[in-house]
Amino acid sequence: MLAIACPGQGAQTSGFLTPWLEVPGFKDRLAWLSAAADIDLLTHGTESDDETIKDTAVAQPLLVAAAIASFAALFGEDTPRPDALAGHSVGEIAAASAAGALSGEQAMILVRERGRAMAEAAAATPTGMSAVLGGSADEVDETILRHGLTPANANGGGQTVAAGTLEQLAALSADPPAKARVIPLKVAGAFHTHHMGPAVSVLERIAPGMTVNDPAVALLSNADGAVVNSGRDYVKRLVRQVSNPVRWDLCMETLKELGVTGLIELPPAGTLTGLAKRGLKGVETLALKTPDDLEAARDMIARHAGVDPEGAKQ
Repeated sequence: MLAIACPGQGAQTSGFLTPWLEVPGFKDRLAWLSAAADIDLLTHGTESDDETIKDTAVAQPLLVAAAIASFAALFGEDTPRPDALAGHSVGEIAAASAAGALSGEQAMILVRERGRAMAEAAAATPTGMSAVLGGSADEVDETILRHGLTPANANGGGQTVAAGTLEQLAALSADPPAKARVIPLKVAGAFHTHHMGPAVSVLERIAPGMTVNDPAVALLSNADGAVVNSGRDYVKRLVRQVSNPVRWDLCMETLKELGVTGLIELPPAGTLTGLAKRGLKGVETLALKTPDDLEAARDMIARHAGVDPEGAKQ
């Protein structure tokens, strides 16, 4: 069984889409997605510096467009579909599009409004996020809460992301949990916390009017790792998730329960495959970083998609 993972904010690096422009149809698709999002994703994916693409209103559409366009490059008309899809944070929107719940245009409009609303919410108070690596899970959570922060991402594999004000994050760095490292992330706000409440209100006004389909494959939710069969329910979850913690650890547990044997992470890849190597032991992983990885990814698709854990075609 094959799963596709779509990365979240903080995974982007300057110029990461440059080699992808050589893939037939990729540049045209990116131009169309740019039109839907009303932002020049071609420039941001190839020329803009790290500070520019750290901006939430830029980063979120860029990440979703990269996943949508690379998914189309990977899965041709005759290519078997993946068995499961999961996205981390904003990557959920890309996963919903790949699963057929949202069209590419609907996904880009939603992420455009999400990015803008979350950027505005983040501007109200200087906030951010830091990854806490290692340490006892209980002590990590206790220390995060003691500093007034929120454990905004439970990523599994010994990684929790704390979110809150910059002062609170500085206090956490000065007084970290025992045997743990605190690493600031390249994001511009305390996402998946109460600080994002105003953004939830914006999305609650527009989401009910979206055109939504039920997903064609297993589509996982960050809220609890559950497989969601209703497209409308999934969109409601997307809205609520803006101010609620990401439970990627539970998503990995569900992938394990489904019997997934292979996982490919779409670009900008690396973060989620790194977590999978620790949290999904025995599952073959591939970080699709450049078009040079497409051949290996297609080989994985042929060996894993539509194949149950016993090796029989479904």
